[in-house]
Amino acid sequence: MIYRRCGHSGIKLPVLSLGLWHNFGDVDSYDIAREMVLTAFEQGICHFDLANNYGPPPGSAERNFGRILSNDLKTHRDELFISSKAGHDMWDGVYGTGSSRKNIIASCNQSLQRTGLDYFDIFYSHRYDPETPIEETMQALIDLVRQGKTLYIGISKYPADKQKEAYAILQEAKVPCLLSQYRCSIFDQKAKDNNFECAYEAGSGIICFSPLAQGLLTGKYNQGVPADSRVAKGSVFLQASQLTKERIEAARKLGEMAQNRQQTLAQMSLAWVLNDERVTSVIIGTSSTQQLMSNLEALKHPSFDKEELQRIDEIVENPIISF
Repeated sequence: MIYRRCGHSGIKLPVLSLGLWHNFGDVDSYDIAREMVLTAFEQGICHFDLANNYGPPPGSAERNFGRILSNDLKTHRDELFISSKAGHDMWDGVYGTGSSRKNIIASCNQSLQRTGLDYFDIFYSHRYDPETPIEETMQALIDLVRQGKTLYIGISKYPADKQKEAYAILQEAKVPCLLSQYRCSIFDQKAKDNNFECAYEAGSGIICFSPLAQGLLTGKYNQGVPADSRVAKGSVFLQASQLTKERIEAARKLGEMAQNRQQTLAQMSLAWVLNDERVTSVIIGTSSTQQLMSNLEALKHPSFDKEELQRIDEIVENPIISF
């Protein structure tokens, strides 16, 4: 495993972190989830990324991870870096969503109870909430650190202007933002263009999610929609309307390029995100240990030459052009 430093902090993270967004809820196999967590840890992945609403149902990913932690990894707590987040819809009622102090503090307390932890290594504001003053959200995070409920704090998916405001508030309180979490993939480079440099200059690490564009960058949709895919199951994050002929053609051409690099499309796509030296870690989501081990193979061929990077840009910008 390769480890990179988080911005200006003393923390290093594995370049691949395991996310529990999918496949760790009560609707999934606990035995498979346990096997993935333990295999990840054995392979040097010490960072596990949670959120209060991960499941389904919401909260169940935290409970299941807590069960694995208690039964199998309890003596390794100080070797683990565990995150959670709050801000999206979680429970019924007016206080069950958003980024108010009420929601942030209650959510952290509930997440600690579900996981059985005494503290999180990092706790995030999961999203910017335009209905809550940013000062209120940041102060709630600062107070969680001072209460010993989390060692570090982070932000996720904040627009660039609010990202800067958050950094300034946290720096003034001497509780800097350890990590900034953004979606990034070959098919989605908005954060790379709009948010990365701001985080880098502020001394925040950068951690990316959805590096495979919800499966588009695995090639699984090149021949249609598989019955066991997220689209077939009605995912709200990847819908059939997003499977345009342009994207599928681009994925096919990227797959040919990956094959020439002796990689799968998924492995090349992970390596592409990590090719940006500002990125601390990439969160992978897996449904089996086989998929996990395959993703780890991306680290065997991580570099790109200028011609390869240019070709990737050309394929994404002009997917129908034949090379």
